[in-house]
Amino acid sequence: MNNGQQLCELKAFHEKCRSWFIGQTVQQDGRLLFASPADPLFFLLYYLVKAYKEQGKFQPLEQIVVDEEFPSCNMLLKCNQVAQTVHHITEEKEIGSKKFYKYSKEKTLAWLKKKVDQTVNVLKSSNICVGAGVQSANFIRSKPGPDVKEEDYTHYAHGLISEYLPEDLPEELSKYLELPELSSPIHEPPVKKRRVSDTPLEADEDYTKFNSNSKNKKTNSKLTAAQKSLAKVDKSGMKNISSFFGPKSKVSK
Repeated sequence: MNNGQQLCELKAFHEKCRSWFIGQTVQQDGRLLFASPADPLFFLLYYLVKAYKEQGKFQPLEQIVVDEEFPSCNMLLKCNQVAQTVHHITEEKEIGSKKFYKYSKEKTLAWLKKKVDQTVNVLKSSNICVGAGVQSANFIRSKPGPDVKEEDYTHYAHGLISEYLPEDLPEELSKYLELPELSSPIHEPPVKKRRVSDTPLEADEDYTKFNSNSKNKKTNSKLTAAQKSLAKVDKSGMKNISSFFGPKSKVSK
């Protein structure tokens, strides 16, 4: 909080083995902090949505912005910008000199759309690479190419704004902006789907019919004419040639 009037977001640039020399001392924390102005309405949204879901009625901001874990959250109400802009995301009722507020989804989405449009203009004027070429922007090009579409800027801006939004709002904002999906789901081929299923695979045809007598047919096809004629000879009473080379049995006297 800057003098209790402006809210700033701090970002730290941190490297290992980095320190600051201050006078004659060494500061161990060598982080470099950057402060940039932030819109307090982004931080009020969390409390407004929470109060709307729990009670759904008009309340003073002092009763809405309450957090036991962060007691200093009521400092948000001290920002001059809150009183002037809170009507962008709430419905108001005034009774006497007291004002009561309730979260408005319609107003919030319209306000967020303006924020997205402003971010798109900054991205274009700053030549920020978006779309498919953003991953290799540091190595290939520093300016957006001709293939970048308007919806690429909107998608990128939507992602930046969504970092500050409570749950469910990013998806609702995407629908409000009518953003198409970034990529369609990839359909698996039928073979791959069958492999990951729990049903055991079975052969569609009976392949065992091709194995019957296959060895005999293969052997007969390689026999010569002499071997075929020898196979027809009567071998009864004949000895195998290997029997003549075996050990001789002793003859008993």
